[in-house]
Amino acid sequence: MKKRRLLAMAMALCMAAGMMTGCSGGQTAETEAPAETEAPAETEAPAETEAEAEEETEAAADNGDMMIALITMDSIDQHWVTLNEGAQKAAEELGVEVQFMAPNTKDDAQQIECVNNAVSAGAQAIIVAANGPDAISSALKEAQDAGVKIVYVDSPANVEAEATFSTDNTAAGKKAGEEMIAALEAKGVTEGSIGIISVNAATDSTVSRDEGFRSAFEGTNYTLTETQFCDGDAAKAQSIAENYITQGVVGIFGCNEGSTTGTGNAIKASGQDIVGVGFDKSDAILGLIEDGYLLCTMAQNPDVMGYEGVKAAVAAVNGEDLGGAVTDTGVSVLKKE
Repeated sequence: MKKRRLLAMAMALCMAAGMMTGCSGGQTAETEAPAETEAPAETEAPAETEAEAEEETEAAADNGDMMIALITMDSIDQHWVTLNEGAQKAAEELGVEVQFMAPNTKDDAQQIECVNNAVSAGAQAIIVAANGPDAISSALKEAQDAGVKIVYVDSPANVEAEATFSTDNTAAGKKAGEEMIAALEAKGVTEGSIGIISVNAATDSTVSRDEGFRSAFEGTNYTLTETQFCDGDAAKAQSIAENYITQGVVGIFGCNEGSTTGTGNAIKASGQDIVGVGFDKSDAILGLIEDGYLLCTMAQNPDVMGYEGVKAAVAAVNGEDLGGAVTDTGVSVLKKE
């Protein structure tokens, strides 16, 4: 209970500092409305048997004092909100406390601050989506040396972890490229420039998506431009996309939620017939797809990442060797039917 009070105090300090530094704590936001899909966008845990339910009840009693920090890239994107919802579901089932700690914007220094706050408060495990693989690594290594278990969700850092739950981003990026090529060819467009908008040059997940997307165009007559970065900000992404449109691109790929939203808004404002393909799922993105301004988006399963991440963290704290396993949590193509 003392550790729980310490963590609560740290969360309060983090939230108070959020107005100045961006590190915040919270729980959940509204869930997105269901969308028409080519494949299921979210994966649900299988129904429990009575025996499994009894085992969970016993486990919850044993885990009563366990505290876990969930630190994502930011606390704003629906992707992270949904990931937290999955984590809180697992926390309730297993009887542990999961504190959602994240910067208000994607910022390395603020994410490091959240890691340090969690360690100081006595968290036994940290589940983290690293904003970049290098910047946060020293803080995570110090946490690990202090006995804290590390589990990655979505995007890892350069420190060995107990387990990782993420999308196969290279394969998903390639699928996004294939979807764009098919749409362009269906319009009779077999050459032209393609714009790419991403978060930054360091985030492991989006770098892999970029690489996968580019691989789909090998051997074609399309020209892929140099990737432009928006820090995940939709307004910045829209400005970049508008510049691409002025340059005469035939398609634009957004590597994350903010990039995709900005791309769709730019295409909408332009009134031009440009193929927009993106990543992640939000109400705004689904609306842009429904209205025909985006062809499709690669929808991940962040709820599964959060749910499985908490289960892994609890197992690691309880002494189980997870062997650093990397689990692909899947992706689906969402488009207008």
